[in-house]
Amino acid sequence: MATALEKKNLEAHVDLCQQRYEQLDGRLTKIEAKVEHIHTDIVHGNKSMIKVLFGATATIITGLLSTIIVVIMNLPS
Repeated sequence: MATALEKKNLEAHVDLCQQRYEQLDGRLTKIEAKVEHIHTDIVHGNKSMIKVLFGATATIITGLLSTIIVVIMNLPS
């Protein structure tokens, strides 16, 4: 959106464009930082999820093996 002053004065237009560019650059920098933070949170969450799934799987396998051993030991000879 060019102002009336910008339409008449090229230097004013250039100065205002520079200000607008700096504002946009600042906004993009903030967005990049937020996206990086979100990415870090997701990666950390995935690592935690893998640890929980591994622990749950190990618990289930241990329970099943224990049950099988008890059943085998109680079979009539």
